[in-house]
Amino acid sequence: MGFLAWLIIGGLAGWIAGNLMRGGGFGILGNIGVGIVGAIIGGFLFSLLGLSAGGFIGSLVTAVVGSAVLLWVVSKVR
Repeated sequence: MGFLAWLIIGGLAGWIAGNLMRGGGFGILGNIGVGIVGAIIGGFLFSLLGLSAGGFIGSLVTAVVGSAVLLWVVSKVR
């Protein structure tokens, strides 16, 4: 997957997770950051559960799940 695809998936995942978890996004750079870190977390969680998702939609779902978990943990730490 190319760098541009990482940015697009990260931005979309961060925006979706931001809307799900707190009702708003974080700006374009914040959304991309949350989405990329969320993709790493989501990939780790999916591998623990023995799940795998391929393609654009699968990567987006994985990143959204990971981003939502990241935002939930951050809200609990605060």
